[in-house]
Amino acid sequence: MKKIITILAFSLVLFSCGNKENNASIDDLIAAKNTKELQAKKALIQADLSKIDAALATLEVKKDEEALVSVLTLKDTLFNHYLDIQGNVNTKQNILVQPEIPGTLITLNVKAGQHVAAGQILGRVDDGGSSQQVANLETQYQLAKTTFERQKNLWNQKIGSEIQYLQAQTQMVSLSKSVAQAKAQLAKTLIRAPFSGTIDEVFVERGQVVSASAQGLMRIVNLGNMYVSTTVPETYIGKLKIGTEVNVVISSLGKTYKGKVRQVGTFINPSNRSFGIEVSVPNPENLLRPNQVAKLKIIDYVSKNAVVVPTNVVQEDGEHNNFVFVASQINGKKGIAKKVLVKIGKSSDNVTEILSGLSPNDVIVTEGVNTISDGMKLNF
Repeated sequence: MKKIITILAFSLVLFSCGNKENNASIDDLIAAKNTKELQAKKALIQADLSKIDAALATLEVKKDEEALVSVLTLKDTLFNHYLDIQGNVNTKQNILVQPEIPGTLITLNVKAGQHVAAGQILGRVDDGGSSQQVANLETQYQLAKTTFERQKNLWNQKIGSEIQYLQAQTQMVSLSKSVAQAKAQLAKTLIRAPFSGTIDEVFVERGQVVSASAQGLMRIVNLGNMYVSTTVPETYIGKLKIGTEVNVVISSLGKTYKGKVRQVGTFINPSNRSFGIEVSVPNPENLLRPNQVAKLKIIDYVSKNAVVVPTNVVQEDGEHNNFVFVASQINGKKGIAKKVLVKIGKSSDNVTEILSGLSPNDVIVTEGVNTISDGMKLNF
């Protein structure tokens, strides 16, 4: 162990001396953005580190040295790899209520925070005499209807002319349509809730002259049908289907919701080679809000019988080989460190899949990996 420390100390002294002479030039190269020279210096440093790794690997470890470590016995497990994408929470039922006709707002029946039902009257605009017009037309219609009924009775008795009968019928039908049209126009003075929801904010006061505008009269929001919209790289177009389960992480709430893909775009945006998706999200506690930031974790790879290790235990030697330390020759709480080269797969949630090199029931070192070397005695 003293040999290792001596070599490391000597190497660091030489390296630091060299750095004192070259720090200024490296800073100058960074400032000048001289990537060619920076790459050359990086290669020299990496070459020195590789030599140190090789020297450490060949040095003998004294048999009486022990390291205190933590270990983990590997087992078959289900490994899921996620595609992480950021999106925004939205709802289709989030609108600004507008008056259908301009006029003075003579009644305002709601306030911010109030729950309303679909079709509920929220307010009313002055009708400008439309109600009187409806009353006059209804009176005329009743007269025309009575005239038609009498003319019809006479016609059935072969009294009077056909043209009188048809004129009475036409007058009645015409006035009926006029009444319906006037009532429809009068109904536009009523401001109704387009759907059930909560009045988020009211922007006007009673007595104010109102008309359709960018601000609107009030905002109504329904939080019962929330979804997250985002875009996904086109390479995942075959992996996302309607019904695919998605974990929706809302960092501001510290919560994760189980959502499902409800819509997959059919158009690839040529500017960024992506397509849009919508993920429905349950909102049982009404904590989700429009425009919240959400992180979608979409499963894009599954291995049912995988061998996984904590990502931080995988190391790389001077020859760019990935390896982990395994506890071999185990006797009770003691063993011998063994360097095992591994082939790694995907990483997710701080674990990495091992494609080859390790098997279930192998005991790997999880803590203290930076203080041991091949052949050292372990105590765990």
